[in-house]
Amino acid sequence: MGTVEQRAGVDLTNLDEQLTGDAAATKRDLVDYLDAVADRMLPVLAGRPLTVLRALRGRAPFMQKNVPKHTPEWVRTVAIWAEASKREIHYALCDDRRTLLWLANQRAIEYHPALGPAEDIYRPTHLILDLDPPTGDDFAAVVAVAHLVRQALADCGLSGAVKTSGSRGVHIFVPIDDSAAVDDVAAATRALAARAEALDPSLATTAFIVEDRAGKVFVDATRAGGATVAAAYSPRLRAGTPVSFPVAWSDLDRVQPSDFTVHTAVALLDGRDPWAEAMPTAQRLPLDLIGQGRTIPVARVAAMHEGKRRAKARRDGG
Repeated sequence: MGTVEQRAGVDLTNLDEQLTGDAAATKRDLVDYLDAVADRMLPVLAGRPLTVLRALRGRAPFMQKNVPKHTPEWVRTVAIWAEASKREIHYALCDDRRTLLWLANQRAIEYHPALGPAEDIYRPTHLILDLDPPTGDDFAAVVAVAHLVRQALADCGLSGAVKTSGSRGVHIFVPIDDSAAVDDVAAATRALAARAEALDPSLATTAFIVEDRAGKVFVDATRAGGATVAAAYSPRLRAGTPVSFPVAWSDLDRVQPSDFTVHTAVALLDGRDPWAEAMPTAQRLPLDLIGQGRTIPVARVAAMHEGKRRAKARRDGG
């Protein structure tokens, strides 16, 4: 088991083991990084039901919603009914450094909080667009489309903050007040994606079906309702253990997602909290945006119907 260290009353074990084969990081690197960014990361996790991605030795990585049976009683949890699985899920609430360190010791690498607080996860505090490139090395295209989204936001009087996803793309967060119901937030998200696509259809697409994207950047408007999204500052289970990192709009074309890892991010923060600094105050969603979005089908539902239509066409044609 190796030496046991303790921080904030949490026993930390096996700190010198690699997280994964290509992580280029040990469990100690993960713990040290999360501890260093705790005061910035906790505000975006606190009070929100948390899903984590864990990478245990000898097992395939897995997403964990339900806290394990051995969870200490001082870890705050919230029970939420899951309609899909018809059971109650006990989510962790990561409200303090001690809980964050305990999760790190559980080899929880990624942190995906709910878009809404524990008392009402269907009351999102942010509208979110997720931009995904057609290939892993085309971040310049993602940046170009991020600026289209920014323009679409500005055109209806809104503003947002942007961060690398920690994978291949970016997340754009638009803080919103509680005037719009969850379905209206989802509608506004679809409308913003459509408006960004309309600004330059040669660069951006809202096509949910991959083969329909024609090498364009996908403007994903499905992060709504009871969804989760990787938190700002969260590490990601990718080669080199990158982290989701806030970037100023003016710096987007000068960075690559791989610039920000558990090894480099703390020094790059330079004592600041760029996510908190960049985040506008909560904004009211314009009614015309919501109205437009109500006319746009929900992507997954539309894709399901389209998939059935194509399958029938293939059968009839064959």
